[in-house]
Parts: sequence; C-alpha cells; structure tokens
Amino acid sequence: MIARASQLYLPTLRDAPADAEAVSHKLLVRAGFIRQVSAGLWSFTPLGWRVHRKVEQIIRDEMEAIGAQEWFAPVLTPAELWEKTGRLRIPEIFHVENTDYILPLTHEETFAFHARELQSYRELPQSWYHFQTKDRNEPRPRAGLIRVREFIMKDSYSFDRDEAGLDVSFKAHERAYHAIFQRCGLEYYEVEAESGMMGGSGSFDFLAPSGSGENTLVTCENGDFAADLEVARSLPRAPTFPARLEAPDEIETPGITTIEALADLLGIDAAATSKAMPVVKDDGMVVLALVRGDDRLELSKLIAALGENVRQATEDEIRQAFDADPGSLGPVGFKGEVVADETLREGQFVAGANRTGWHLRGVEAGRDYQARFADIRVPVEGDRCVVCGGALTFRTAIEVGHIFKLGTKYSVPLDATFLDEDGTEKPLVMGSYGIGPGRVMAAAVEQSHDEHGIIWPAALAPYDVHVVALPGAETQGEEAARVLSEAGADVLLDDRELRAGEKFADADLIGLPRRVTVGRKTLEDGRVDLRDRGTGEERRIALSDLGKEV
Repeated sequence: MIARASQLYLPTLRDAPADAEAVSHKLLVRAGFIRQVSAGLWSFTPLGWRVHRKVEQIIRDEMEAIGAQEWFAPVLTPAELWEKTGRLRIPEIFHVENTDYILPLTHEETFAFHARELQSYRELPQSWYHFQTKDRNEPRPRAGLIRVREFIMKDSYSFDRDEAGLDVSFKAHERAYHAIFQRCGLEYYEVEAESGMMGGSGSFDFLAPSGSGENTLVTCENGDFAADLEVARSLPRAPTFPARLEAPDEIETPGITTIEALADLLGIDAAATSKAMPVVKDDGMVVLALVRGDDRLELSKLIAALGENVRQATEDEIRQAFDADPGSLGPVGFKGEVVADETLREGQFVAGANRTGWHLRGVEAGRDYQARFADIRVPVEGDRCVVCGGALTFRTAIEVGHIFKLGTKYSVPLDATFLDEDGTEKPLVMGSYGIGPGRVMAAAVEQSHDEHGIIWPAALAPYDVHVVALPGAETQGEEAARVLSEAGADVLLDDRELRAGEKFADADLIGLPRRVTVGRKTLEDGRVDLRDRGTGEERRIALSDLGKEV
C-alpha cells in the first residue's frame, strides 16, 4: 500500500517539549507519533497507532500460537469484585464518583468472575487474553509513554486444575514473551521480580535497558545473574571493624542524627554502623528493620520477609515504641520484632541506644539482641555477584512485560471453582501475564535512535520504506512507490511541496528502515538512492530493481 504524506497528518516538530527528559518522550512527540491531552494522558496519532497495532499483532500471533483465546472485557468494573479480593483500597485505582464502579488497572477480578462458568476439570486448562484500556491514578506521570495514567495493556490469564498445570501454562507464556520481544527487536532480560499488589507465589519481569525508565536492571559481568533491583541479591564490600568489645559500650552522641555524622564523630567505617528503620504493620505493631549504616532499606524485600504490608512509622509512633527520638534508635532492649539484614549476622556494629543523644558501640547480633535475618538491603554500585563474585552492573530499564503465578489468590474469594476428577470442588489455579504495547514502543525508541531521530526496528516501523520525491521528479517518485508497493512493501511517499532538506529531516526523524530518494539524477540515469536508516549505508540502484532490493 502507498500512503501519501500530502494527505496524512504528520505533525513533526523541530523542538522537543520543554518538560521532556526521556529520549522516547522527545522523539515520539517530535516525530508526530503521540500528542499529550493532559498529564499522563496521550493520544496516538495515525502514525503512532500504526506502530501500536504492529506491536499488538506480534503479541496476538504469539498468544494464539500457545492456544490463548482472545476476549474483550469492559473497562468499567463493579467495585464489589475488587472488594472481595481485598484490592479496592489500592491508592492507584480510579473510583467512579457516586457509583459502585471502578476503572481498573488490571483485570484479574473480571476474568476470575468469568471463569466461574468453568465447571469441570475436562475444560481445563484455559488461557484467555485481551487488549484493553487500563487506568491508573498515577500521582507523578512522567517520561511520555513510560509512566502514564491511561494505557492499553495485553493481559492474559491461565486457569489450571493444580500447580503442575500452572507451571505448564506459565512456561508457555514465558516462551511466548521471549518470542514477542525478540520479534520486536528489543534488547531485554527476564529477571526475578517482586509481585507487589498482584500477589501470588512468584513473578518475573521482562526489562528493556534504556536511558529512562522506572526500573533498575542488575546484571553480572559474567552473565550468570540478572534481577530487578527490588529483589536483587548481592555481596557488599566487607566493613572495617573497630576492636571487638566484650559488651556494648554506651557513648554520648549529642546532635548526631545521621550515619555520616556518627561515623565521622567516632572515626569509623560507616559500614560498621547499623541503621534503624521502624515500620508499622497493618495491625499497628511496630517492627524494627535493621540494615548496615551504608545501606538503604528495600521496602519490598521487607514486606516479602514479613509476609504483610507495612508503612514507615511516624515520629510519635517511634517515640512511643522506643522512648527515644529518631536518630538514636537500635535493637538492644527493643521489645518488638527485629528484622535484620543478612550483613548484620557477623561482626560488631555501632547502633542507637534507644536513648536520645546516645549510641552503643560493639553491638552484636545473637549476644545483645535477637533478630530474624533476611536480605532487605538495596544493592549498590561496587557490590559483587552472589553466584560468581563478578562485578554487578546497574542500568535503568523499562518494564515491558510481567508474568505472575497467582495460584488461588483470586479464584477463592470470587468462588471460581471446578469439579475435579475425584468429584471434589476445587479452586482454579491462575496465572496472570501482562505486556504494555506503549512501553514496547518507548523501549524501542530508547534503544534505537540517533541525533537525527528514531530508528525503528523493521517489525515495528509504521511503513517499510520512505520514498522522498524531490522537486522535478514527482512522476519518478510515484513510479518508485508503485514498484515497492507491488513488491509487498508498505510505502510512505513524501509528495509534499517542501524543500529537500525538510523532507530529509522528517524522514530521519520518523525513522523508517529504508529511504529511497528520487531526484533530478533519476531523470538522467533511471536510478535512485537507497539508504539504510540504521547503518547510514547508501547505494544507487536502478528504479526497476527496487522491488528486489527492499
């Protein structure tokens, strides 16, 4: 097919939006693929929608290849379904005022509701998917398509009779996701991930390294470890400890409220101190999370270790639980539960004395306090791989896909059951699998661009070839477009009355894989210039040979 630029909406811009930081945000706007309605709300122009549909079709191909069946479920959802699963109070949910409906950000409840019609084990397994609008009450939308308030997601759901069946369905979706991202031309990693509000027994992220993104990808230089930062394990450097003490020694530290100031005052390594982070469980109980002084607490790891949600304690709650101000807190003498990072198992550390303006030297786990140990720290630059000891690399990444083993988290509260072979009624065992086509677009641009514009992977490009017809060679431009179209290519023919420089700038900005330039020389020798957008390689070939070359 041939699309004429003179008839298309191609709103290219010379300058990026003033608030744009991400490359994909800048280029998708400048090249006319997306336009903003409000913060976190984007329209796809005809050009952008063609790319989105390309991504959708790749996903659809691979979903159907594993036997998944396409549905179309509504956005508007009864709030009672989310009330039953305990997710109605999630802050990111849009509630429709004066109604009993919500605008969900995912469809587990809706599909579990439909799965109640599955009666027998003979109907299992089932895999269902759909493309639908999702809404998220995102407080800080940013970076164009990377963090938005409304988006289209492909979400699919598997239903099995037991965990063994779920494993099979999960592996099938996992393979499909690899095929999808490979076909989209992305560099990506499948990594361990945190389940968050989705719950379930396990989840994996598909992360695409990029200049901008909401995730951090942690990989080993030797290629034997990859994880999202939220769940990544690592080996930190060893601390330099002071001389060992037989018992904790109290020392006055007036006005000292930070680890840096404490280490400077005592002339010790910050890694030889401990940092107290009080949190509060849903039942109101205060828990003391303890990490090394030079580390930060990873809240998602702590939540996983506790098996329930927590929030940061207020100053009043801290004073009531510890009888001391923040900055002087520690595990010795604390009557509540202590969850300490694995790095605190061995050695003696300086800790708060639970007395404002005082600390304890020589605090030792096991001897001076009892704790449950877990990996609850955030890995940092300089850490080593837990598998081989190699150096770790930290890269910003976009989450383009996420797969979850949900188990019976949704089927039990929604009464989604079936009769098994032995005649007993059992809950369906579920999996959930999501991909954001808009994020795939953003990741592709983040990974493939230059100073002139986008370089689309061939599978995602809105058109295959950009024919630039220069003044005086309009008839030959039409002929080039016809030859390419008859050979099966989708062609964008730039037949606008613009200067050559403007047409070339737009072609580079839009970023189709091949550009064919038809100019005055073509009138003389019947040849055109064929340029590869990615490599910049350019060849002059006969117009009649275009169909074979592209």
